[in-house]
Amino acid sequence: MDLNFNKNEDHNKLLVSDLKHRFAKVKLGGGEKRIEKLHAEGKMTARERIDYLLDPKAKCIEIGAFVGEGMYVEHGGCPSGGVVVKIGYIKGKQCIVVANDATVKAGAWFPITAKKNLRAQEIAMENRLPIIYLVDSAGVYLPLQDEIFPDKEHFGRIFRNNAQMSSMGITQIAAVMGSCVAGGAYLPIMSDEAMIVDKTGSIFLAGSYLVKAAIGENIDNETLGGATTHCEISGVTDYKAKDDKDALDRIKSIVGKIGDYDKAGFNREKSQKPALDEQDIYGIIPKARTEQYDMLEIIKRLVDNSEMDMYKEDYGKSIITCYARIDGWAVGIIANQRIVSKTKKGEIQFGGVIYSDSADKATRFIANCNQKKIPLVFVQDVTGFMVGSKSEHGGIIKDGAKMVNAVANSVVPKFTVIVGNSYGAGNYAMCGKAYDPRLIFAWPSAELAVMGGTQAAKVLAQIEASSLKAKGEVIDEVKEKELFDKIKARYDVQVSPYYAASRLWTDAIIDPLDTRTWISMGIEAANHDPIEKKFNLGVIQV
Repeated sequence: MDLNFNKNEDHNKLLVSDLKHRFAKVKLGGGEKRIEKLHAEGKMTARERIDYLLDPKAKCIEIGAFVGEGMYVEHGGCPSGGVVVKIGYIKGKQCIVVANDATVKAGAWFPITAKKNLRAQEIAMENRLPIIYLVDSAGVYLPLQDEIFPDKEHFGRIFRNNAQMSSMGITQIAAVMGSCVAGGAYLPIMSDEAMIVDKTGSIFLAGSYLVKAAIGENIDNETLGGATTHCEISGVTDYKAKDDKDALDRIKSIVGKIGDYDKAGFNREKSQKPALDEQDIYGIIPKARTEQYDMLEIIKRLVDNSEMDMYKEDYGKSIITCYARIDGWAVGIIANQRIVSKTKKGEIQFGGVIYSDSADKATRFIANCNQKKIPLVFVQDVTGFMVGSKSEHGGIIKDGAKMVNAVANSVVPKFTVIVGNSYGAGNYAMCGKAYDPRLIFAWPSAELAVMGGTQAAKVLAQIEASSLKAKGEVIDEVKEKELFDKIKARYDVQVSPYYAASRLWTDAIIDPLDTRTWISMGIEAANHDPIEKKFNLGVIQV
């Protein structure tokens, strides 16, 4: 291995180490003292509940672990958005589990909490996955109620989704394991089956204090909406559980009896590990964003037996298109290539840029995969589309539009891995969040922005300097550098993969070595949803 490989390896392993350190902190939720308080009440934490519910030793993936990071600081923060979401297996059946974290503001719903819950429901609906709600929430976080209550993608959308999933035949099971108040009380009761834990679970539209204030009635919360009330008097819940584990055992029993599902029929053979060492990824991904590397070497360490069938290998070289297998599943891979190369005419092609010929190749490949019913995997390291008079005269906008059209209209499931840059319209063309990937996740080496930090800071610094000069201020080189450094520092925070993950622009930041698991579990989930639509590009400029 050369020196550069070793430097890259050290850098990327440090990024992964930082990822694991951050995740360990996130797993504590509201902190150890609040965890101890829960335990003293005879309750398990959200993560303990999920761990007990999911099959031991089976693979699982977590959606939105870093949601809320750096947000709501003035309100004390909202680790993981106050809710834990995992895709895993219960009695061998793939499910998605949503658990309120009562250590974070008593499980209250922040605006980002609603967004994360909606994302979980979206995954369930897209893939027809059974969804389990472990409810323990004080309801809407009132200081921010105007950001969560009335709009289309706010709190009420969750109950709309409950109703639609029911009509779609998607299994929904809820366990009320703590507070369940106000509008939130509808979620478990709009599920197919609901259970409540005796003495710790409660459901009511208004608690005892509000009842007293509203109608003058004196009543305690247990009598108002406890397990005995709802299992014996109101009939709101279907089962009474003696404690958390009893409720979770009941869920396991119910899920274990669910019948088989109609399959999409994606092709799968016996899984094989990559022939090349996956650990090499750490040394291949460069530390510097401008440095070249061969994306093919990354793909070889992600696909079964390191084998692939290249499509149009010698045409449109700034995008790689190939057929391969990941954990046995057949996939079509579309990946950006950062190598600077020469065309047959001797022209220089810069890496990470999408050219007209590359966009054309990708469009054709997407159509082929849709025809063959092969899931698509997008591997992003893209700075955008090529600019300049030659590209414009050659119709780059038209060819880029065709690619975006194909991505948008694709009917096979799409999965997006951001390994490096994800800038501007390149993010869109390579199936960014706006284009409905079933799962989208990033490596710690990723950056998401309209453009790179250095370029953006230069542009913004020039604009600000011109504005100051117009006001009569003297701007020398020192002042220009101060402006640039200030803007660059602010921009660097915003392009971080953690900034994107905190806002749910991606589902997760993962160790590159977990990529195969994410794609495999994602395709398995998508296989629950038979494809009913036909692929149609619509009207495009040919």
